[in-house]
Amino acid sequence: MLKQLLENLVKPLVDKPDEVKITEVEGNTVCIYEVRVGAGDFGKIIGKRGQNANAIRTILNAVSAKTGKRGVLEIIE
Repeated sequence: MLKQLLENLVKPLVDKPDEVKITEVEGNTVCIYEVRVGAGDFGKIIGKRGQNANAIRTILNAVSAKTGKRGVLEIIE
């Protein structure tokens, strides 16, 4: 569910949506989402002064609070 949400948030921001890969690593209390984007799209995910990344993290935290596991976003170039 959260993986699909992240895809819907990230793909419209990048120039190459086919190169977006999201990996989900689950732990007992934490779920880490690793987002990999194509060359040149890293800055678009981060945004000016990190605004896009912070907005995505805020949405992820709000939605993951309902699941009982903490969601962590890692953006990998």
